[in-house]
Amino acid sequence: MLLVSTSAFAVDLNKENRDPKYVEVILRRSQKVVDKLGITDKDVAQNVCYIIANRYFELNDIYAKRDAELKKIKNSGLTGNAKKEALSSAKYEADAALYRSHFAFPANLSLYLNDKQIEAVKDRITYGVVMVTYTATLEMIPTLTNEEKAQIYAWLVEAREFAMDAESSSKKHAAFGKYKGRINNYLSKRGYDLVKERKQWYKRIADKKAKENKAK
Repeated sequence: MLLVSTSAFAVDLNKENRDPKYVEVILRRSQKVVDKLGITDKDVAQNVCYIIANRYFELNDIYAKRDAELKKIKNSGLTGNAKKEALSSAKYEADAALYRSHFAFPANLSLYLNDKQIEAVKDRITYGVVMVTYTATLEMIPTLTNEEKAQIYAWLVEAREFAMDAESSSKKHAAFGKYKGRINNYLSKRGYDLVKERKQWYKRIADKKAKENKAK
């Protein structure tokens, strides 16, 4: 089998017709993700950085096109069902583009990264909410069963997939918010008193801090 270094295939940065300052901001943001991956090959690191940056550009383009089309439809004079159908069509086109982009992104990364590194990229671009929420939930309710832990983690990972496609940080957090609500409902149905669990958790945190301050 002929082995070819993936670093030989250069990824082009899709910066044409974009504000240089915007490109610079996105490159810095993308580089921060790459810096946490432990990549030693400079060419591979640059390719990964460009793939991440291009993903940001692509999402921006999809949403900008959608918003422009929605604005055009709203100002077109269309009314009733015709307007509803036109708006639905514009949103459907955006969703279809997002769907293709969503799966292309990890596929492109897989040319240069292993599965663990790809997961790390997903976590970094969604602010690490999966592990922050998962860890906090386990600390709040130390009596969770393995089955419950697995379900909570699975839902948070699913939420991350939606957050990856969101158009802003607030919408990324909103995607997680929906799943946090689902998790809370799930735990309530399993018999957990979340208000009580949260109060006890806060008390444990306060007691720990008080003990640490006393030891200083």
